[in-house]
This record gives sequence, C-alpha cells and structure tokens, in this order.
Amino acid sequence: MEHFPRTTVGGMSLPRMLIGTNWMLGWSHTGAAADAAIREKFASPADFWPVLSVFLEAGVDAIMAPLSTTPIAAAAVDYAEQKAGSKIIRIDTPALNVNDSESARREAAAAVKHSREIGSDFCLIHHTSVEQLVNKNLCAIPRLPDYLAMIRDEGLLPGLSAHMPEVVQYADSNGYDVETYIQIFNCMGFLMQVEVENVARIIWNAKHPVMTIKPMAAGRTTPYIGLTFSWNAIRECDMVTVGTNSPREAAEDIEISVSALEHRFPDLEARSSPFRQTVLGH
Repeated sequence: MEHFPRTTVGGMSLPRMLIGTNWMLGWSHTGAAADAAIREKFASPADFWPVLSVFLEAGVDAIMAPLSTTPIAAAAVDYAEQKAGSKIIRIDTPALNVNDSESARREAAAAVKHSREIGSDFCLIHHTSVEQLVNKNLCAIPRLPDYLAMIRDEGLLPGLSAHMPEVVQYADSNGYDVETYIQIFNCMGFLMQVEVENVARIIWNAKHPVMTIKPMAAGRTTPYIGLTFSWNAIRECDMVTVGTNSPREAAEDIEISVSALEHRFPDLEARSSPFRQTVLGH
C-alpha cells in the first residue's frame, strides 16, 4: 500500500500508523542489555534510515519521539528527510518543568520553543509532566492551560501524553486546548492503569483523535495479535504507533495492519521451526 489510510488531527493529515521509536532509541521495556543492544544498532542517524524508509514507502510519514530532548532522533529524521526528499511529520513529546515558579515557566517556554526550532509539528507534553498537575479531587489539571498556550504561541499543535487515562477525561470535560492524546492501549493491558475495556471506552468517548501506543506490549504479544486487536478496537479517526527494530519487522507490521483494516488474512511467511508440522507450512 503506497498510501496508508489517513486521519486528520488539528487540521493536519496524518497516517493512521505512526512510527514509534522505543525500539530504535533504546527503551525496550525488557532490560538494560536489550536497551544497550538497541543503542549499539542505532548509533548514528544513518542507522535509522533502513527502517524509516520502509515506513515512508508505505505512506507512513509521521514519527513520534522525544525529538527535542533526544538529539540522535531529531538528526535521524533530518537525515531521512534528505534521503527521501520529502517531509516527515514530527510529533515531539518533551518533558516540561511544571514547577509553579517563574524560572520553571521560563524553562518550559524555552523547551517548547526548542521543539519548534527543530521542526516539530506537534508538541505533546510528556506524561511524566502532565501527571504532576493532575488533581483527581477537582477532576482537573490545574495550570495545564499555561503550557498549552506556550505551545500554541510557538505555532505547534498541542496535545497530551495520557498514560493516566483520567487525563483524557479531564482534558475533555474542562475543554482544554488540545488536538490529540497519546494513550497506552494493548490487548495485554501492559502498563495500562485500568482494565483494557475501560481504556477502550475512554478512547471511544474522547473528543479528539487518540494516538495509541505499545500495541504489542513491548514484545509481550505477537504483531499479528497485538495489531489486529488494536486496529479493530479503535475508531477510524484514531492511530496506532508502531515501533520496530528492523526493516523486515516494519514491512511485516505494515502488512498486518493493512490486512486488519481490509479484514483479510495478512500475506506473511509462516514461522520457522526446526521440526515444522504440516499445518505450519500453509
């Protein structure tokens, strides 16, 4: 598929599949050895290109990462744009200093400005910052509008990383100026703070498109199971963020995703086995 299905977020066209980066930046959610192996494999901006090129060929031209705080990620996107001769939509997820002081606000404003300077299109405040502001007693996120205004002032599209599912509900109920949310969502319930069904309900009731992450639970379920579940459990406006460690994995995940959206079985090779049974060969 040359043009992966798209949605619209804040007036911008986005592919419904987003390029994830944990498995290129070294956040495996398995252990330090795996993290180190990933970083050794993707040690320079050029090392990212074989994976990114597969996504771009399929029309998946948007990447999610803490671009403004991870220089190699931003450099890899710059390199890929030069190689491809086309723009990659940048979804930055910076952590901001949300302490209630003038110096902290200046620091946060500078971080948002840097996000714009490196070419970001979206600035989605990292969940570690957002969750410091959440007040469950008030069902609100006090002072959040200050940071969203900083993002708007820099000409970026604002959003929230919402590992805590209440973030989506509070942002919607209080009418905060956001265009989208990042929400953990997978069939395993991995890193989700409430049951899968309840997060699904929050996604379906969200007032803005949702960017789901960790569809394969950081390798705890197979791509076929994880992606088939995610694509069939979200709305047509929502997205799935997919991280891979190799070009072949990227191609496989794209085919599984397209087949799920087309309601057919994916065109995949059978799994290898030292003593393959007949059923595994078909």
